[in-house]
Amino acid sequence: MSADLKKIPPDEFLRLRSHLPVVDVRSPGEYASGHIPGAVNIPLFDDMQRAEVGTLYKKEGSEKAVLRGIDLAAPQMSEKLVRALELATEKQLLVHCWRGGMRSEAMAWLFSTGGIKPLVLVGGYKGYRNHILADLGRRRKYIILGGLTGSGKTGILKYMMSAGQQVTDLEGLASHRGSAFGALGQPPQPTTEHFANLLFDDLAGRSDDTHIWLEDESRNIGTVFMPDNFFEQMQSAPVVALMMSIETRMPRLLEEYTLFPAEQIEASVIRISKRLGGDRTREALEAIRGGDYPTAIRITLEYYDRSYNYGLSKRPAGQVVYVETDTDDVAVNASRVTEAALRIMSDWSQPSE
Repeated sequence: MSADLKKIPPDEFLRLRSHLPVVDVRSPGEYASGHIPGAVNIPLFDDMQRAEVGTLYKKEGSEKAVLRGIDLAAPQMSEKLVRALELATEKQLLVHCWRGGMRSEAMAWLFSTGGIKPLVLVGGYKGYRNHILADLGRRRKYIILGGLTGSGKTGILKYMMSAGQQVTDLEGLASHRGSAFGALGQPPQPTTEHFANLLFDDLAGRSDDTHIWLEDESRNIGTVFMPDNFFEQMQSAPVVALMMSIETRMPRLLEEYTLFPAEQIEASVIRISKRLGGDRTREALEAIRGGDYPTAIRITLEYYDRSYNYGLSKRPAGQVVYVETDTDDVAVNASRVTEAALRIMSDWSQPSE
C-alpha cells in the first residue's frame, strides 16, 4: 500500500465516523448481509466478479487473480472515483473491505488519485465485527421491562425515553414486535449480523452512569437472534414485570391487530398451532373467520401468558418485581414501573465481571 495511505484501528475509525463518510468496498451481497450503519457501498467487484476472482485465486494463485481483478474493475474506475469525490468531506473518507487487505488498499489508492486522503480500517469489516461483539459483551447497567403480551410495554418505554430515561428499543431495531404476530405491519427485518451492528450503535450513545431499559425478549426476535454475550446480560438483569388482566389488554390488542387482513392474522395463528394444540387452533381460526377477534385473542393469550409466566418463575429469587395494574394508561404505568425499578435495583445487583 502507498505510504500516503493511512490505516487506523476500529475504535478510532468509529470515532471519526461521526464526521467522515464511510465507504464499504465489499461486494453488494456482503454489504446486504451486514454493514457499518451509515456506510455507502462503492464495491470494487460485484458479486459475480468477486466469486470469479476468488475462484481464480484458489485455483491458479494471486498473480492471475490480481490481473483478472484489474481487467474486471478497470471499466468502472472513473465512475467509482466520481462517487467517492461526491461523498468525501473535505477530501477525506473512511474506507474498508472484509479484512483490510487488497480491496480496500486498491480502492484507497484509486481515491487518492483524485486528491482524497483515505483512512483504511485495520482488519476491515471483520475487525469491526470483533470490536463491536466484544463491546456488546461489556457489562452495562441493564434493567428489563417485562409483562404479559399486550401490556403496552413498547409505548411505556417510549414514554420513559421522552421523559429522559435511557431506552434501547430492541424490537424497533429488529423491525419485529416479538410474537408470532410481530411481523405484521413491520418493514423487512435486518439480518442477525446487521442487528448486532445497529445494537452496538444504539448502545454506544448511552451513558454508563445510569441504567438502560430493555424490553424482555427471548433469544430471537422474529428471525433475528441477539448476540450471545448481550443476551446473557439480559438474562442476569433485574426485571420489572407489568401484570395486567386480559380485559385491560383487550382494547389495545383489538386496535393493533384487527387493522390487518384476516388471512395474515390466520397465518400468524397457524405459526403457533403446535403450541396451541389442534382444537384451540381450529377455534381461533374459526373465530377470526367469523369476525370474533376477542375470542381469537383470548385463545392465543392463554398460550402466551402461560409461557411467559413460566419463564418468569424460572428466574432467581429477587430478580423479578411484579407490578399489578388495572389501567392501560401509559403515563400511569410508566410511573409505576419507574417506582418499582428503584426498589428492585436497590435489592438486586448484576453479577460482577
